[in-house]
Amino acid sequence: MQRKRPKYLNLVKIKQPLGAVVSMLHRISGVLLFFPGIPILLCSLQTAMDSPQSYIEFKSFLATPLIKGSLILAMWFFLHHFCAGIRHLAMDLHYGVTLEQSRMSGKLVLVMGILLTILIGVKLW
Repeated sequence: MQRKRPKYLNLVKIKQPLGAVVSMLHRISGVLLFFPGIPILLCSLQTAMDSPQSYIEFKSFLATPLIKGSLILAMWFFLHHFCAGIRHLAMDLHYGVTLEQSRMSGKLVLVMGILLTILIGVKLW
């Protein structure tokens, strides 16, 4: 008798449901906010607080388009993580656990993250 071996699942090729995509993006954004995010933030604050001259240099550094784009991307990481965290908290409290409500809240998280990022990006730019 031949043994059936487990099937190899390529997670990139499998179409994930929206809730899974939101959950994966929540985890990825959390990791990116934690590791490169916190050290960069602390280093930036230290640089800006060294002297008035370093504050002026740091302010001009933040005015470059590449850095503004990076800040907008980091803002999306934060806003998506925040909105998805509220969604997960609500689901832990048994709100929005049906399939239809879960799909709607996943769409809402994606839309709100992008919309809030655009609004803050317009203000930042």
